[in-house]
Amino acid sequence: MKKKIDIRQLSLEQLTDEIVKLGEKPYRAKQVHQWLWKKRAIDFDQMTNLSKSFRKLIENNFIINALVLSEAQISSDKTIKNAFLLADNSVIEGVLIPTKKRMTACVSVQVGCSLDCAFCATGKLKRVRNLNADEIYDQVVMINDQSQKEYSIPISNIVYMGMGEPLLNYKNVLLSVDRITSEDGLGMSAKRITISTAGIYKKIISLADDKVKFNLALSLHAANDEKRNKIMPINESNSLNSLKEAMIYFSEMTGTRPTLEYIIFKDFNDEISDAEELVQFAKSFPSKINIIEYNSIDEGKYQQATVKKVDAFASYLESKNLIVNIRRSRGKDIDAACGQLANKNELAR
Repeated sequence: MKKKIDIRQLSLEQLTDEIVKLGEKPYRAKQVHQWLWKKRAIDFDQMTNLSKSFRKLIENNFIINALVLSEAQISSDKTIKNAFLLADNSVIEGVLIPTKKRMTACVSVQVGCSLDCAFCATGKLKRVRNLNADEIYDQVVMINDQSQKEYSIPISNIVYMGMGEPLLNYKNVLLSVDRITSEDGLGMSAKRITISTAGIYKKIISLADDKVKFNLALSLHAANDEKRNKIMPINESNSLNSLKEAMIYFSEMTGTRPTLEYIIFKDFNDEISDAEELVQFAKSFPSKINIIEYNSIDEGKYQQATVKKVDAFASYLESKNLIVNIRRSRGKDIDAACGQLANKNELAR
């Protein structure tokens, strides 16, 4: 039996070629493409303006590998953590984060992760594979549907801060953004999208050269190499100096103000001397700083810094005329907060 083609892996041009091979007119491909991306069809029978015979023809030759929602947990703060089942039976997680000002979809880009950051539950999992663009896209669609069903509000923002490192899945991440922002897709503004990276300087330079329109966030967490090496092994091959140069280049090429994410750990990076180092790094290019509350994980070595230390840290940064926000965690009671994804999800192990 002929193996069916994963239809959402095809560009419009490739889909047109395949449709023509089946003896159909080229315009049919555009109709199908619109159903897949703009109308979000996950079954060929949903393509109701196509004849039954044509629907049967494409069903016999193509397959749509759509995500399946296998579990949803609702936090006391209304955050919803979702476990999504992929076609190969892998499991990823995505989160709907509701606040007064925005509804945010947090999506994953890999099954597992290879970076092994000391403070992150996902980093304890092995990396199985990259997600395809359509698998990232499906998370956004499904979380948006969930937001409208549960809270009667569509999502306003998307953050690529779930499982995996986005810049190690560069091609599919950018393709997913294109699908999300395209008028042939969801039509969302790129300014509503933030890609978060642990810091791969060559890929940050690639983003700059590609003149991306979305926001970039660098997970810094320490502004000296010795400390950062301890918690983020990737720093050994992506030093702070190389990251600083890449971020300067990115800011110049895109005209945007990247975000520096900084988790404050008790007795590790919570002193004013640490803040001084962060100031020196942040002042190198237009930036803003998000101080993030640490969320404990099983067998984790680190603890959240005291409120007094966090406030003093933030005040020092502000005294140096830096833009600072303190981000309080949401969804902690269901392990949906930053760094906790897949912490206790046996399916995702």
